[in-house]
Amino acid sequence: MASTIKAVFFDAGNTLLLPHPSVEEVCAQVLEAWGYRVSLPELRRGLELAERYYERRYWSDDTFWASEEEAAAMWSEMYALAVAEAGVEDPASRALGRALYDEFGRGDRWALYPDVLPAMERLMEMGMRMGIISNWDVRLPGLCHHLGLSPYLEFVISSANLGRIKPEASIFRIALERVGAAPEEAVHVGDHYYADVLGARAAGIRPVLLDRWELAASPDCAVITSLEQLPGLVASGTLVY
Repeated sequence: MASTIKAVFFDAGNTLLLPHPSVEEVCAQVLEAWGYRVSLPELRRGLELAERYYERRYWSDDTFWASEEEAAAMWSEMYALAVAEAGVEDPASRALGRALYDEFGRGDRWALYPDVLPAMERLMEMGMRMGIISNWDVRLPGLCHHLGLSPYLEFVISSANLGRIKPEASIFRIALERVGAAPEEAVHVGDHYYADVLGARAAGIRPVLLDRWELAASPDCAVITSLEQLPGLVASGTLVY
């Protein structure tokens, strides 16, 4: 089977990209520029509330990822909730919510996990064609280019640009078309079971769950804890659906 794999697709957030230096520190810097001094513990409390808000939104209706306008509104509201919980009152909290959304559109507010480039280098040496499929806003291609991923990638698909979201099979099929591969010739790697594993399977692609923090409970798919393990897994011939 190893010789039949031609393409490796990746999720973006928590798979390749992480906020730099951290979500809390970026928020603190923006708040300070606006004249607000908020402690990191206060911000963490606010961001925990924002994370719960995101989870409720996502699991009730995840279609906001298919629209740039709706994705931007969701993230702006989420950050507004976080800074309000940290002590910033309306209308400043709402304005700051949008400012933080804009801030995370900057390339220097993101970094790559240390295992990303070594894994991609090895996969490129193996002749793999690579791309990104992510539920993200329209700024993702620019972020990936800023972070030096362009030499390794044949495409970057963000849901807001395409108007389709994971786990819809159609977004994965478009990725297959971009590289001219059949479903059985591709692997998709991501950290989210619902979006990445189930989505890849719906399109007939072999899924790999990236479980960096070893939180997955009895997953029914291939699991790695670092992208360093990915080239060997692809070459091993042991990947299943």
